[in-house]
Amino acid sequence: MKTLKISDDVHQRLTSLLGELMAQTSKMQTYQDAIEAMLSQSVILPPELLSEVEAFIEKNKHRGYTTREEFVRDAIRFRLDWLNEEYEYVEILKKKYEKLNRAIEVLELPARNAGEYIHDILDGVLKEYEFRVQHDFDERSRKEEEEYLKEIEELYGDKK
Repeated sequence: MKTLKISDDVHQRLTSLLGELMAQTSKMQTYQDAIEAMLSQSVILPPELLSEVEAFIEKNKHRGYTTREEFVRDAIRFRLDWLNEEYEYVEILKKKYEKLNRAIEVLELPARNAGEYIHDILDGVLKEYEFRVQHDFDERSRKEEEEYLKEIEELYGDKK
């Protein structure tokens, strides 16, 4: 066993990590567990990227991020959703999105905002598509049935 000298700041952060680990595992943890978790679960990011994240958090407090760890976890979840192809993401220039929001308001369209409007349009188009596919299927089925009955009539005819 070795002894480490650490600053008060590092001790405070280590203690905080220890608390997080205990909350996650629901069992007592030691400082050694906290250090092992840091070594096995940490990701080293370039200082420029960390600075960019910290600047973003500082500039965009209204988004609710208070720590870079929280931001990075959220970014990873978002990226995993994207890569797992559960969702499709469409980029719209912010200016256009805001202009659409204004147009919805001015034109008194039945949507609260651009996102809702886009979803409503999507739902309407898909509903119409499903109706047409079903109608087309019904039409084909009806025609097939008529052809089948015609064949039977030709085969067996009216033999009076």
